[in-house]
Amino acid sequence: MHTPGGMTNPAAATGPSADGADLASTDMSQGPSSRAADEAPGFAPGTGLPVEPADQAIRRLEAQLEQARDQHLRLAAEYDNYRKRVGRERGELSDRAQAALVGRLLDVLDDMDRLSVDGSAASGEQLRQAVELVDKKLWKELQAAGLERIDPVGQPFDPSLHEAVSTTPPPSRDQDHQVSATFQAGYRFKGTLVRPARVQVYSEQGQA
Repeated sequence: MHTPGGMTNPAAATGPSADGADLASTDMSQGPSSRAADEAPGFAPGTGLPVEPADQAIRRLEAQLEQARDQHLRLAAEYDNYRKRVGRERGELSDRAQAALVGRLLDVLDDMDRLSVDGSAASGEQLRQAVELVDKKLWKELQAAGLERIDPVGQPFDPSLHEAVSTTPPPSRDQDHQVSATFQAGYRFKGTLVRPARVQVYSEQGQA
């Protein structure tokens, strides 16, 4: 306001105002911080998420471990039963296959029985022919079952199939390490060597 001399009175001394008091009363820095809330008991630091009590966590993990152990035991029992069942089925298949082979050989055995009974009345030639027929029938059934005869005369010597029992000088160089004679035939059954052929081998160095 103006004085009678036209001069303005100096302003009142500066001090806390009502507005300043209102601001101080609404200052958020005076309340609890978010960090303190995060670090309160039962919450994970820095996340604000609840933390499972230790005793409850232990009980939960023990229950999960017991469940996993039970599953493992059940799987082990199921595998053991499967292994036993497969072994039993393989044995039954092998028995049925052998029974089928024996069944096919029964006719040959019947022929042998008749030959032994009636052979005394047959001539030498008749007996030889009967034996040849029985031999052919027997071989037919054995070959059908998977038996293979090994008689390697004239073939290169193969130590995985042949057993050299003697050597002899070759008539020519191109016959070196070839089989010259078979003393005892070898056999394979479905690709598996049953008995090697015992042979004589042509060799310039005197060894197979």
